[in-house]
Amino acid sequence: MKKSHYLIVVLAVCLLLVGMSFAQRPETDIDPHRHPNLAEAQHHVLQAYESAKKAETEHPGEYGGHAGKAIQMLDQANHELKEAAEVYNSRHK
Repeated sequence: MKKSHYLIVVLAVCLLLVGMSFAQRPETDIDPHRHPNLAEAQHHVLQAYESAKKAETEHPGEYGGHAGKAIQMLDQANHELKEAAEVYNSRHK
């Protein structure tokens, strides 16, 4: 029983690391002149993303998958900020 539990944990960590290796750094492409608040938020999301990636790289698998999930959520937050700017731009041409 312990052996199979250990194997499952090892496989989960491996999958997490493979997934994270394909993750790319979020873009920072919101125009700060047109959307200063969104651009600032995007900057902070990027800082948090980089710090979480560094933590996960330095201590792989030691965060129970939560650092990886946070990295994914930060990437999604970045995407939503970009979408917000694009929606605003399409409505205020």
